[in-house]
Amino acid sequence: MGNNQNPGGIEQVRIGIPGALFYFVYYPMWKVFFEELETEVITSGKTTREMVDNGVREALADACVPVKLFFGHAMALKDKVDQLFIPRIVCLNSKTVYCPKFLGLPDMIRHGLPDMPPVIDVRIDTRDKRLAALRAFMATGHMLKKSTPAVLGAYAKSRVTQMKFYRLLRSGFQPAEAIDMVFNRIKAKPVITTGQMTFAVVGYPYIINDQYISVDVVNKLRRMGINVLTPDNISPLSVAMQHYDSGKRMFWTFSDKVLRATRYFADRKNIDGIIHLSAFGCGPDSIVDRFIHMDNSRRSVPFMSLTIDEHSGEAGIGTRLEAFVDMVKRKKRGE
Repeated sequence: MGNNQNPGGIEQVRIGIPGALFYFVYYPMWKVFFEELETEVITSGKTTREMVDNGVREALADACVPVKLFFGHAMALKDKVDQLFIPRIVCLNSKTVYCPKFLGLPDMIRHGLPDMPPVIDVRIDTRDKRLAALRAFMATGHMLKKSTPAVLGAYAKSRVTQMKFYRLLRSGFQPAEAIDMVFNRIKAKPVITTGQMTFAVVGYPYIINDQYISVDVVNKLRRMGINVLTPDNISPLSVAMQHYDSGKRMFWTFSDKVLRATRYFADRKNIDGIIHLSAFGCGPDSIVDRFIHMDNSRRSVPFMSLTIDEHSGEAGIGTRLEAFVDMVKRKKRGE
C-alpha cells in the first residue's frame, strides 16, 4: 500500500492510470472519481523513448503502436501503484464497438507482463444494460470498499469535471491543454488566430495527442502559423450528423468518428487542408485512410496522409508538413 495518508490518518490506495489510449478521452473524469473516493491517482506521465522500447519489447508482435505504448505506460507504473485502472470499454453508443485489442487490454496487461499490480477491470457495454457506465463506476467504487452514497457522489462530481473538459475542447483547445486548465488552473489563451490558415488534423485521439509518437504534429503546425482543429473540437451531435460514402457504417467507434469528422471538416469553407494521422499496424486505420481518400477525391480540400510508427523521426515528418503547408499556400495564391 502507499505511504500517503488522508486527513483521517488512513493510508491511501494508489490508483495507476496509464497515460495512453483512453487517457486522452476520460482522464479528467477518472481522476476526480478516484480522488473523491480518497485514493491517490498516479499517472505514467508523457511518453518517453524508454516507454516505447519497453512496449515494443513486451507487447504482441502484431500490435499497433498505440497498444505497444500502453504496455510501456503500464510498465512505468509497476512499482508506483497498488492497483491499475484499465476498464474494458466495449460500447458507449449502443451502435459501434471499440477495437478488440482495447477490449483485451486488462487481460493482456494482467497476463502478459510479470509482477504487475492488480487490475481494476470493469466492463462498460451500453448494449447490455441501461446505465452501463454508472454500473461500472459503482462496481469500481465497491471494489475499493466505498459506500454506495460515496460512490454516487464521486461519480456525479466526476461527470461535472468531464463536462468542463468537453467544453474546453469545443472551444478549440486540445486534451492536454484542457486537462491543464481543469486541474492546474492554467489561464486560457487564444488557440485560433484570425487571418491564419486552418488545418484539420484527423485521427484517433491517442495518436494525435501523444506528443512523442505523433512527433508533436499539432504544435509543429502551430509554429508554422497554422490554426489546428481536431475531431475533439467538434460537438458529438455535429459528428453524428455527418454521413460518409463507404456504403455502410464502420464497426469501430473511433474509426467511425474519424470518418464523420473528416466529412465535417471537408464541408467547412474555413478549412484549408486536412491531414490524416494514422498508426502503422492498425487494421481499421488502413480502411479509414482509404475511405477518406475516396470521399475527399470529390472535394477540393488539400489532403495528406501521415502514417507513424515507433521509428517515426522528427526530420521526416517535419519535412512533409512543411512541404504540405507550402503547397496549400501556393494553391491559395493561385500559383
